[in-house]
Amino acid sequence: MTPSTISPGIALQDRYFPQLPCFGCGPANEQGLRLKSYAADDGLVVAHFTPWPQHDNGLGYLNGGIIATVLDCHSAAAVTHEAHQRGWPPLPGAALPYVTAGLDVRYLRPAPLDQAITLGARIVAASEAEMRAEVWVEWDGKERSRAEALWKRWRPR
Repeated sequence: MTPSTISPGIALQDRYFPQLPCFGCGPANEQGLRLKSYAADDGLVVAHFTPWPQHDNGLGYLNGGIIATVLDCHSAAAVTHEAHQRGWPPLPGAALPYVTAGLDVRYLRPAPLDQAITLGARIVAASEAEMRAEVWVEWDGKERSRAEALWKRWRPR
């Protein structure tokens, strides 16, 4: 990931959905992962996440399900931030402007269990109907996993 200047202030999760009880990124879930993502100056969204010992994949590395969860939730922060920047807030009755419609994860290398990983996300396509984000995990200067996230406009019924 190239160096970025992170915008100071509140995490995107705390700014846009402070009452969300999501396991991965919900500020209102005391037992969740509580991922915190921040907007950078170049359109990048970044986060750092320190795994817990319970996130072991059985071989001493970070579990793939936890990786998928933080990729999904980090892309949620990027998509929600982009939606608000474009004037597309949640529709009446929706907690978020978009919901995950697909997450295509690729595991490239093991990720450590005992050190913080860095997450990056960038919006690659945006319309009011759907957004696509590229999101990835890095550690020790190498990409560990990557995903393409598809998000659709949440239209409560």
